[in-house]
Amino acid sequence: MSFHVKVSWQGSQQPGEAFSRDHQIHFGSGQSIQASSAPDFQGNAAHVNPEESLMAALSSCHMLTFLAIAHLKRLPVASYDDQVSAELGQNEAGKTKVAAINLNPVITFAAGVTVSEEALAKMHQKAHENCFIANSLNTVVRLHDREFNH
Repeated sequence: MSFHVKVSWQGSQQPGEAFSRDHQIHFGSGQSIQASSAPDFQGNAAHVNPEESLMAALSSCHMLTFLAIAHLKRLPVASYDDQVSAELGQNEAGKTKVAAINLNPVITFAAGVTVSEEALAKMHQKAHENCFIANSLNTVVRLHDREFNH
């Protein structure tokens, strides 16, 4: 299995002028988004930045893995919402990296379905362990009060 995206940038830069960070990301599904660097890095706040894309990829992967686990356990989920944040830091070489990503999912199960906090924590643990994106990162992932290091 493989995946493909196309990233396109067009600009006309005069010597000494700042370059535009705006670009387009074209996904294999046919969708496209406008992207830029984060505003703190002279990017366009109206466009998606790489840090947001990384957070979205991790959250989406964790959610989809969690939903698969819930489905296998015959625990119907009515809704899943996640408020994700990230923190920049430095790696051992002093280079800037996404040091931590904080997931804060709120899951509502279907009416009449009760899941204990212990069972929910185990489901999240299993979702984290099986999320392809989490397994690809070299960063701390926090889920509520738990921390997973990679």
